[in-house]
Amino acid sequence: MTYTYKYPRPSLTVDATVFRRKKESFELLLIQRKFPPFQGDWALPGGFVDMDETLEEAVVRELEEETALKNIELKQLHAFSALDRDPRGRTISVIFWGILEDGQNAVAGDDASDAKWFKIDNLPLLAFDHNEVIKMATKVLRQSTINH
Repeated sequence: MTYTYKYPRPSLTVDATVFRRKKESFELLLIQRKFPPFQGDWALPGGFVDMDETLEEAVVRELEEETALKNIELKQLHAFSALDRDPRGRTISVIFWGILEDGQNAVAGDDASDAKWFKIDNLPLLAFDHNEVIKMATKVLRQSTINH
């Protein structure tokens, strides 16, 4: 049975904030967007949640499709829901974060034209509200690595 709902509903996306250790600091994985909006700009790997998957399945799928990275332990960080965060319409994004612990290489795929590691203190111009997302994820990363 198909249900209809008379009220508008937001879209749901997931994004992966993946760090890797580089000597005494960390780098962050970004993808270059192949399509609008923000075509050519850098962003976190991610995308829309399919109707038949969980948030966790969606973020793993999107990360693998856009970067070829697998088997990274991802933890839910926060939901970002600013009204104007996506020019395509009302979109809520659930953010996950993790640390790449092995030597996998990131390779652009799907709707990413490039995948590249950046020093967290030297990031390019970012799409959407990803500056705000990365600020929060970096804070959690630093707290996590200090406590371990």
